Amino acid sequence: MNVQETIESKIKNSLNPQYFLVENESHMHGGPATESHFKLTVVATDFEGMSLLKRHQNLYKICAEELAANVHALALHLYTPEEWQQRQKSRPDSPDCHGGSKAE
Repeated sequence: MNVQETIESKIKNSLNPQYFLVENESHMHGGPATESHFKLTVVATDFEGMSLLKRHQNLYKICAEELAANVHALALHLYTPEEWQQRQKSRPDSPDCHGGSKAE
């Protein structure tokens, strides 16, 4: 199982999300790593009543092994179902990487 599949499995089994998307954005960054930068969009009732900080801490705990090994960055977009509806089921686009070794 690759890193993306591992993250997807952990989110699905830990949060029972209504919607989630794990996007590998490593190609947008410099260096040889192919599974180092990910964007996670997760919609779950588990986030209800939870601060944004607590949501992030929860995801960092779920992905602790991956963060300690191969994953350099996680862009987290974490919503309750109501927040997701208010956002019209959209999350921000990732900015362009301005890293030093990214090929133009």
